[in-house]
Amino acid sequence: MSSAAVNVRPEIAGLTAYVPGLSIEEIRERYGLESVIKMASNENPLGTSPLVQEALARHAALAFRYPQGGNPRLVQAIAAHHKVAAERIAVGNGSDEIIDLLIRIRAVPGKHNMVCFDPCFSIYPIQSRICGVEVRRVPVEPDFSLNLTKLAALADENTVLVFVTTPDNPSGYSVPMQALQALAAALPPAALLVVDEAYADFADDEQASSLLAAGIDMPNVVILRTFSKSFGLAGLRLGYAVMPQALGNYYWRARLPFSVNILAEEAGLAALADSVYRAETLRVVREGRAALTAGFEALGCHVYPSQANFIMLAPPKGAMDAAGTFEALLRRGIIIRPLKSYGLPHLLRVSMGTAAENAALLKACKEIWA
Repeated sequence: MSSAAVNVRPEIAGLTAYVPGLSIEEIRERYGLESVIKMASNENPLGTSPLVQEALARHAALAFRYPQGGNPRLVQAIAAHHKVAAERIAVGNGSDEIIDLLIRIRAVPGKHNMVCFDPCFSIYPIQSRICGVEVRRVPVEPDFSLNLTKLAALADENTVLVFVTTPDNPSGYSVPMQALQALAAALPPAALLVVDEAYADFADDEQASSLLAAGIDMPNVVILRTFSKSFGLAGLRLGYAVMPQALGNYYWRARLPFSVNILAEEAGLAALADSVYRAETLRVVREGRAALTAGFEALGCHVYPSQANFIMLAPPKGAMDAAGTFEALLRRGIIIRPLKSYGLPHLLRVSMGTAAENAALLKACKEIWA
């Protein structure tokens, strides 16, 4: 007996879902492994902050309570951390919720469009298409730099959102701040520039790489940040944005009432307070990035310059290709990210691990490619 037809909107019928990295559990089960190293999803190599763990244990009994509307303590703490007005802070269930709501708030289906690069963080085009909004994309350059002049040329009077990630994913390329300022100034009046700085604090010089860290404020710019990376809270889903106050007022009208749960809020507050853990995270990532870049180049790989907590690379010429390398590493209990879903089947992305994990990956690759 055939199943009944399911009627969905055309935008949903033609949608390609977001593809997450493989989990440790599924690789353990698939290959019968005791130990698995995961370097695929740009997570914090040090795990969760001790202060966060203590805060979660202390507040676990309050999980039956709703959080305070608008998460005001967290908003105030983020505002103090970045030295901006609290009225400009929006928090969400990961940056994903904020991206989705910006599209819903700003774009009229069938009329407006959004502009982004190809490849980019797939949530930008996925959520735009779900909302029935035209997506315009410009390819990244052959060296994976971002040509903002070409991006601006796609914008017209119906463009309401322009997305730029810096450092970019999956390459780690960091856009010069002056170029971002010029892009914001060149956009049509209705267009809002959304700068996703999820990885900005991993840069060698955050002050010179981040609009937010440099205190540069432009009226048509929204800056996204996340607790998933350097703060180590990927599993609790917590993101935030710094946006013009008038837009922030509409954001809070549109956001679901309790999308940031009470434990995520307490974890965020504890993470902001644990400056020692975060400083150690940044040190481990920056040193690991330098070590892995040098190690892979010594093995004959082409490694793309990165300012993020990951690197993108091509296996050595004549060695096992990217897909084969990925599978061979899985059998050894090491998960990295193949980039086929980004349209880059010849490349791999590697998140920074601990010094021991980085060394284990390099050793395994040397053996595989030999």
